[in-house]
Amino acid sequence: MKTRKLGQTGPEIAAVGYGAMSFSDFYGKTTEEASHAVLDAMRDWGVNHIDTSNIYGMGRSEEWIGSYLAKNPQAKEDFVIATKASITRDADGNRIYRNDRAHLEEELDKSLKKMGVERVELFYVHRRDPAMPIEEVTEGLVEIMKTGKIGSFGFSEIAPSSLRRAAAVHPVAAVQSEYSLQTRYPELGLVQACADLGTALVAFSPVGRSLLTDHPLPKEVIGDLPFLAGNERFQEPNLSANLEITDRFRALAAEIGEPAAALANAWLLAQGDHIIPIPGSRSVDHFRECVRGAEIELSADDLARIDAVLPVGWCHGDRYNADQWIGPERFC
Repeated sequence: MKTRKLGQTGPEIAAVGYGAMSFSDFYGKTTEEASHAVLDAMRDWGVNHIDTSNIYGMGRSEEWIGSYLAKNPQAKEDFVIATKASITRDADGNRIYRNDRAHLEEELDKSLKKMGVERVELFYVHRRDPAMPIEEVTEGLVEIMKTGKIGSFGFSEIAPSSLRRAAAVHPVAAVQSEYSLQTRYPELGLVQACADLGTALVAFSPVGRSLLTDHPLPKEVIGDLPFLAGNERFQEPNLSANLEITDRFRALAAEIGEPAAALANAWLLAQGDHIIPIPGSRSVDHFRECVRGAEIELSADDLARIDAVLPVGWCHGDRYNADQWIGPERFC
């Protein structure tokens, strides 16, 4: 397995990691047994980077990682774990974001306990609190790092300007953002800022929430998934338009002789040595297709052909609806 560095001073990790939101029912029902099978496969294939969060499945993702590590204690040495915190609720049940050190460290302690580990390599602020200067947030993260509970820290869904402000206080190991052939806005500053600062760009949803695979989620399944059912890209007439366009990508992948998911991840890896896709899947077989992307060397001609079938701006519909946009920083 090819490796990439997790920030300037971080460890070498597999070029493709695993997004453990799939250990929840976000994209459909799954089981602890199926999730443990994915973790087994990761160890077999040398995929050592697990990305989770305290809110994935309301804690279930971390709990299932913990139950696996309890059964396989030696696996603690095999995995580089990242988790996140900051999304919470106020007394009235409204979603809010807390970036203060006290809250972040309290949630981190809960995550460590659920997973049965004393430390995670990477700890993200899941969403920024715009009322709190990011310099102050960063100072709090540095203090948490001094406790030894985290090896490094990062931010999810922040703007390049915010990253540069944070990095002026302390190097930021990673920024997590949606990035794929379907969502290319990071190319308008975030890809470049991360490269300039030695920050890893951890790309979630690298296969476009299934649209960049050989088997996109069918309409009847999408209707049962609250996030996708409310997302513009998966509502008609956008969904049919997006499926028709991505049929060309599936045909190209077949012509090249690779699974579409592999080609999508290989394209991301070709965009910069600091980019680390974290596909998620409830299926070992599908995840293997994603991991296959790290084994593909795309030529200039391959990249041109991919760009011809999926040119910048091809996708119909915004990546988030109005409610889903609350939290991520827009910068273009």
